[in-house]
Amino acid sequence: MPTIALLCLALLTAAPEASPAPMPTAAVNAVLDDWHQAAAKADEARYFNHFTPDAVFLGTDATERWTRDEFRAWARPFFAKGKAWSFTAVSRHVSFSKDGTVAWFDEALATPNMGPARGSGVLVKDGGEWKLAQYNLSLPIPNDLMKEFKARIEAHAKKQRARDQGK
Repeated sequence: MPTIALLCLALLTAAPEASPAPMPTAAVNAVLDDWHQAAAKADEARYFNHFTPDAVFLGTDATERWTRDEFRAWARPFFAKGKAWSFTAVSRHVSFSKDGTVAWFDEALATPNMGPARGSGVLVKDGGEWKLAQYNLSLPIPNDLMKEFKARIEAHAKKQRARDQGK
């Protein structure tokens, strides 16, 4: 009997096992939602403040690989007109590194000008804030349409090469 009592006492006084800290999914979602909202409201400063200084933005065109500053220069005329773009996340999946300092995500987007789109990217914890280090915007092409789009893209690339060689 004393052995059972000691075992019960040991179990009751043992420190509970530390559970891992919850991952800050809500904080990452808030940053991404605010980032999209800043573009919709043409708030250039707020939009670009969500990027790390060395961030990369990959657009839908194969030529669109911009540093944050290159992307800002390209986007400035849109923001200056008070009309940038409007993306709304329809769904989003967020994952985290084990130490909770890196997050990666993918999101399905509703857009008025491009139709359904997809965004994916990486955020890093920077001084207590989540910042975008990379964003990749793409247009998902249904598999049934891939053959047609592949042919159109190849034809476009061929025309572009001919144009470039003629310069």
